[in-house]
Amino acid sequence: MLKRISIILLSFLFVLNESCNKSQTPVIPPVTPPNSVFNYGDSIFYKKNQSNDYVISPTNTLAGKYASFPDGLVLDGNSGAVNVSKSESGLKYMIAFIPDGKADTLLSFITISGINYKDGFYKLNDGDSIAFSIYNAIPGVAIPGIGSGSLFDVGSSCNDQGCNVNVNNGTINLAQTVRNGVFGSTPSNNDRHEFEMTYQLNDGSNISTNKLKVKLYYFETMNDVTPEADSIISSRQGSIIGPGNIVPAAFAFNNAQIKPRPPCIFIVGH
Repeated sequence: MLKRISIILLSFLFVLNESCNKSQTPVIPPVTPPNSVFNYGDSIFYKKNQSNDYVISPTNTLAGKYASFPDGLVLDGNSGAVNVSKSESGLKYMIAFIPDGKADTLLSFITISGINYKDGFYKLNDGDSIAFSIYNAIPGVAIPGIGSGSLFDVGSSCNDQGCNVNVNNGTINLAQTVRNGVFGSTPSNNDRHEFEMTYQLNDGSNISTNKLKVKLYYFETMNDVTPEADSIISSRQGSIIGPGNIVPAAFAFNNAQIKPRPPCIFIVGH
């Protein structure tokens, strides 16, 4: 049954991608839209400072199989229960459910609140030297609590290692990070470093502690970019699901779950 969910979703994603490439109206296989039958009572859930795991379940007890996209959601495939505490935050997830004895797929969307960064190439010579944090998987949405409780790089783990994080708004100054010597006095192509940022947001999480790993790569020019880097970017297109994006189209290319974490930032010096 779980395999059937994957096949249905893969078919949907493949058709959607092919249709978009041909500038035609996508032909979508029968999928029951989100409704009152299958939902989690809300669309956004926040990490909590508590000793036991924070787990949510569908509002209705439904027998069947569950699956989710992209990768990062800790989901019980039999009950639909989601472990918010252990799931990757800052991402919007699609949860699919096929009831026992039924062929239709029910869909529900939930966001685990937090921040993320867009995967991509940041060209320092073009002034593209700042990586902006994205809140709740919607680019351009203001992060709550800026100047009133929200803090980034709590404990200074990133800054102490040279990764220049603005503690007030979460932006990463990539040019300053390079000048700080993260990639050495003479950066080498395809050098990479991973940092873990602890942050707190004055939102529905009530300043609970959250964490995010960020991976930085360095290339001198675009001609030095490796096929691996191009592949990472291609596979992650659409992994931040915002308004107007039903599903991540890149999933169809890979025939596997999108793995949007850690965000991969490719710095291009010239």
